[in-house]
Amino acid sequence: MSEFTVGERDFLLDGRPVRLLSGALHYFRVHEEQWGHRLAMLRAMGLNCVETYVPWNLHEPRPGIYDDVRALGRFLDAAREAGLWAIVRPGPYICAEWENGGLPHWLTGELGTRARTRDERFLEHLGRWFGALLPQVVDRQIDRGGPVIMVQVENEYGSYGSDAEYLRLLAELLREKGVIVPLVTSDGPEDHMLTGGSIPGVLATVNFGSRAREAFEVLRRHRADGPLMCMEFWCGWFDHWGGEHITRDAQDAAAALREILECGASVNLYMAHGGTNFAGWAGANRGGGAQHEGPLQPDVTSYDYDAPIDEFGNPTDKFWRLREVLAEFADGPLPEPPPAPARLGTPAEVRLMGWAPLGVVLETRGGPETSAPVPPTFEELDVDRGLVRYEVTVPGPRQPYPLIARGLRDLAVVYVDGQRAGVLTEEDQQLKEPVAGHARVELWVESLGRVNYGPRSGEPKGITGGLLHERQYLHDVRARGLRLDALDDIGDITLQPLAEDGAPGLYRGTVAVHGAGDALLELPGWTRGFAWINGFGLGRYWSVGPQRSLYVPGPVLREGENEVWLLELEGAPPAGAEALSLRGV
Repeated sequence: MSEFTVGERDFLLDGRPVRLLSGALHYFRVHEEQWGHRLAMLRAMGLNCVETYVPWNLHEPRPGIYDDVRALGRFLDAAREAGLWAIVRPGPYICAEWENGGLPHWLTGELGTRARTRDERFLEHLGRWFGALLPQVVDRQIDRGGPVIMVQVENEYGSYGSDAEYLRLLAELLREKGVIVPLVTSDGPEDHMLTGGSIPGVLATVNFGSRAREAFEVLRRHRADGPLMCMEFWCGWFDHWGGEHITRDAQDAAAALREILECGASVNLYMAHGGTNFAGWAGANRGGGAQHEGPLQPDVTSYDYDAPIDEFGNPTDKFWRLREVLAEFADGPLPEPPPAPARLGTPAEVRLMGWAPLGVVLETRGGPETSAPVPPTFEELDVDRGLVRYEVTVPGPRQPYPLIARGLRDLAVVYVDGQRAGVLTEEDQQLKEPVAGHARVELWVESLGRVNYGPRSGEPKGITGGLLHERQYLHDVRARGLRLDALDDIGDITLQPLAEDGAPGLYRGTVAVHGAGDALLELPGWTRGFAWINGFGLGRYWSVGPQRSLYVPGPVLREGENEVWLLELEGAPPAGAEALSLRGV
């Protein structure tokens, strides 16, 4: 059996020096039927390895309840069939612009900042999770004929904490569970990050987008020997809702890659192929400079990342420029890219059939209603992705006073006595018009994605500081949550004729497809919400841009009639407006 080890200056495969030319491709961001195509694209670009994170929250939605943990194993099998080695980064924290950095909402709701430390409760949860997950990795290590050559300990921990004992215990846990391939850490090329994030006996790597020689010089100050590796070479970047679409010049990225390889280093392209944040799993960042304490910046549904292989699996100009560089370091001629996936043959219009108000959807598919003195958080209501309706009575008689949703995270559509009264955000938590009593107030609060990086990762969602009327807290708050996964099968919701005014709610439509294949769902006039086709969650749409359509993987569509559902949270286009439609990518 083969053995992969870490030498004084090189990675060694059965004693022979090897260079890892890896690319990040997350199995959970690509439809499973398209894994083979995307992996073949990595090979054609000149890569010999694939890297993937593992999102804990995707696979353990509730404590001790697991959902398709074997998906990781199937992906690793596909990597082996494609002729690629594999690097697995199981976290437990992954960042990845993913909801809560991959940590389950129930975990951070319970532990707060005790997560990602040596806290006994956190380690207990982690031990159970790794017990369920790691057999998928251990059984596919290179010594057993599998593709796995390396496993990462945590992720960029030096950007977050300094609990060296936690890192040591985590590495020990990986070994106890059967991981025998080399362990690595990855951090930014700064002294405090490498000091906080690396541990003795575990290979340290660095993450950056340029100035490779300087980065490796910093790494060498901390580690005099061991192979050099950039675990994340940022050849593109991600987008936020309401921001600009970000790109990186292909020639600039190719020059930076060349510098890495000329240093004699191994590399992992982040991302080689980004994919899509299906089903509302996109995370969020916080602005505010180095402290990451500023305004919420929710990530868009597309994770195209301006990667060399775009969201639809196509080679970009960057693909060809990076391939030219990688070819110079390859053992032989590179394979040609595989044929492109099928694309939708004929554009098709979605015909809307019916509608249900948000209240009906909540009554049918929401969780139990609670009553408490203060607003419960999303975590207390067991809502990971979705929304919560808070309802409170302003007692009366009393004069009009400001209504404030203190500590709101992230966005609330407010109704007073059944009439829409405005939209509140983190930056503007006070309703524009004062509210007099007696009045019934509803606040439909939506999470726009949990923070995935920085000191505020793991913060709760919902109304976290109470409801104020002038300076007085309003108590006896009724709350009911609606999880997105409760809408994956929604055939039991009673529909009404379409609303003429485009009211918020759940809309059902159908679309006849001829020549099924990859497509885009165009949503002109729709404001903000989530979309499904044939029960597959496409993710969030939002008219603020920069993303204007949602990717529909070809395997989701079928010839003939397809079912479309839209959960519109603010306002649909009026009847007779430009129609929803599918078009080829």
